[in-house]
Amino acid sequence: MKLKLILSAALVAGVISAHAAAGGTNSANSATAPDAMTTLFGDPVIVKGKGFELKRSDLDGVVTGAKANAAAANQPLPADFEISVLNQLVTIQLLLQKATAADKAAGQVESDAQYTNLLAHFNSPEAFARQLKMVGMTETELRAKAAQEATAKAALKRELNLNITDAQVKAYFSNHAAAFEEPEKAHVRHVLLMTIEPKERLPLATNVVAAKRKQIEDIQKRAAAGEDFAALAKQYSEDPGSKDGGGELPAFGRGDMVPEFEAAAFALKPGQVSDVISTMYGFHVIKSIDRTPARKYGLTDTIPQVDKTPAAICKLQLESEQIRDQAPAFIAKLRKESDVQILDPNLKALEQVILDASTNAPAGGGSNP
Repeated sequence: MKLKLILSAALVAGVISAHAAAGGTNSANSATAPDAMTTLFGDPVIVKGKGFELKRSDLDGVVTGAKANAAAANQPLPADFEISVLNQLVTIQLLLQKATAADKAAGQVESDAQYTNLLAHFNSPEAFARQLKMVGMTETELRAKAAQEATAKAALKRELNLNITDAQVKAYFSNHAAAFEEPEKAHVRHVLLMTIEPKERLPLATNVVAAKRKQIEDIQKRAAAGEDFAALAKQYSEDPGSKDGGGELPAFGRGDMVPEFEAAAFALKPGQVSDVISTMYGFHVIKSIDRTPARKYGLTDTIPQVDKTPAAICKLQLESEQIRDQAPAFIAKLRKESDVQILDPNLKALEQVILDASTNAPAGGGSNP
């Protein structure tokens, strides 16, 4: 069960999804796009309310990174994405004005834990830094934004006076026990020689592929003979997401990798080296590090990956559901009290189109934000 900060999925989750979808591919253009736009068009205030204002760069910094993520995953963004992000940013500002010292402390704890969990998705600090660059952010900016979101979330929970009982937690766990079952996982290193052009995903020339086939066969023989696999990966692998870490990949379950890679990885015993494996990406040699057996977590067991118990996760999910039901009216009240005004005419018109569509939608239908 994967929980995200409720106010924005475009920042932290986007970094992970882009890393997974692009296989570590870098895109230098996305990092400079917001700066270029600011240079050309300035940085006007696009939203104002009592005690705060948002500038075009605040919105572009999130939207540009999300567009890079969507392009890497080959998935279009919804038509209302920009105004949705803008409303989330407004919500954060409104809630930060309500935040107490306790809210800020709780937000810092949550954002620190989230940052630690985020790092676990990458094999090295260098790989993480490359991915942050891809979405045009620094580590400091990411941590500051995550702390703001977590603080806003803490303030919202306190303002709504949420109340989750132990009985509710137990009932939720009982109904969602399968979400706390961990499948068998393989933990491996690999060397990849790509047979496609990384950016365009087009096949390389036949003679180049043949040369790489000969090279990977030589690497396989050296690895099988006992040569340091991590050193081979650092020297030869063309997977930027794992190369610096000696080819080590995060542990994965069945269905997480392309079929040929998965089948080979789960067939290996710890320490064993595979034959040459061909996938859509190229030629691989895999070395098994270990295998993690399947496991079912009880209500009070700690799940290592998130350092939380199922009870704590169930409580968070129940809180999220209560927030989903209660927050819209509360946020609307805050927006009215703060006299929030969208100053950008295009954004204001887009919001009106979305509101009209929602109002005129038939019962049981409508847009899906």
